[in-house]
Amino acid sequence: MRLGPLTRIVSRRIVVIGLLVGLLAQGCAVPSRHISRFPGYPVGFVERGEASWYGPGFHGNKTANGEQYDMHKLTAAHRTLPLGSVAVVHSLTSGRQVTVRINDRGPFARGRILDLSLAGARALDMVGNGTDRVELRVIDYIAQPEGMGPLRVQVGAFADLQNARALFAQIQRNFPDGRIIQVDLPEGRRYRVQFGQFLDESEAQMFADRFDRAFRLRSLVFRDDQ
Repeated sequence: MRLGPLTRIVSRRIVVIGLLVGLLAQGCAVPSRHISRFPGYPVGFVERGEASWYGPGFHGNKTANGEQYDMHKLTAAHRTLPLGSVAVVHSLTSGRQVTVRINDRGPFARGRILDLSLAGARALDMVGNGTDRVELRVIDYIAQPEGMGPLRVQVGAFADLQNARALFAQIQRNFPDGRIIQVDLPEGRRYRVQFGQFLDESEAQMFADRFDRAFRLRSLVFRDDQ
């Protein structure tokens, strides 16, 4: 696969990214979004958005907290909530609700906030549609050390390793704290390009937003528990 278009896009914006580094170094102001992490973080957190579900292709795989994924249990994947969070998920379409425990990371699809297990999706009657508009509310937190890893920004995911390396090579001069992660999914092997280690969600999102404007990419913030 030719890398010309990707390389040209990144090359045209390498000057812009230098400005971005300067802005970040100056500590640009961001809207206040302070959430007390201890004790009880993140009880009371509310989020609305699109949920999806994952099942047979992942059944039996290791989840982010080390458990074996069981699609018949009431669990879910979220990108940033601490592992061990317990959330009530309410369908804004059907009015149904289900209580799930966050034990995995995802979804890595833009515009989605939650990946339910098959059991969770069945409880909301969303298996056939595949997605649903939901509201989640965290009602409890079972503390565990794996749940509070650093936040990272994923800037791309590729089926071709060379494409991942091309993007990584262009931006690592200004963002040295990066890596390429190989993951095996039901649809095939993917190579994820990720940068940064943040403790604050607003800081991570500020980085992601400015990165997207500079490179015209669509990045995702997630919590890394590896």
